[in-house]
Amino acid sequence: MSHTSHPYSMRLVILRPWKSRWFVRRDFKRPLKEDVLLREFLEKKLRGMLVDSIEIERSPSTLNVIVKTARPGMLIGRGGEGAEKLKKDIEKFFKAKMFGKANLKLTIEEIKAPEQHAMIMVESMAQDLEKRLSFRRVLKQTISKIMASRGVLGAKIALSGRLDGAEMARYEWLKEGQMPLSTLRADIDFAKGRAHLPYGDLGIKIWIYKGEVLQNNKPIK
Repeated sequence: MSHTSHPYSMRLVILRPWKSRWFVRRDFKRPLKEDVLLREFLEKKLRGMLVDSIEIERSPSTLNVIVKTARPGMLIGRGGEGAEKLKKDIEKFFKAKMFGKANLKLTIEEIKAPEQHAMIMVESMAQDLEKRLSFRRVLKQTISKIMASRGVLGAKIALSGRLDGAEMARYEWLKEGQMPLSTLRADIDFAKGRAHLPYGDLGIKIWIYKGEVLQNNKPIK
């Protein structure tokens, strides 16, 4: 029986960095639990903001939360009001959960090519499906948008659930270009998410292949 592995975790250290970066000698479970709960809180709060990833860096005195998004203007707000409000919400969350106090730093980074980032495309698809657009139309439009982006060599999109409100759940997918999932030097971005619809949730999975990476970190075209 075959087993599947997550394309991100499979390439950790080889191509991908850790999304939480810190080191402790004792009480490892406390900061780990903080990171997991904080990431869940921010993913719910920032849904619809086209956030690609949330990274956390810790030093003995500072906690740096890095939010990478395709819509930095919406997140920062006029005069930085949105960023300040988000920072206060994170501080309230820490206080409510009685986590250790630290100087909080919030960094918002812009994603230049959103079509090359799987998590952003998952959110975009979820928004279209929640507007009750046809799933086939959304599939074709999304894969065309991804493949039109410069540097993308292959893409695969899978949808599962009660598609178009059918009685029985099923699985539909589209693929274009290459997708070498078992090649560790292949730069494959993967993400999954859900679209919330009146008749149930639809599962979304996206794989984006951007070429192979050598030791000099230059993709092979």
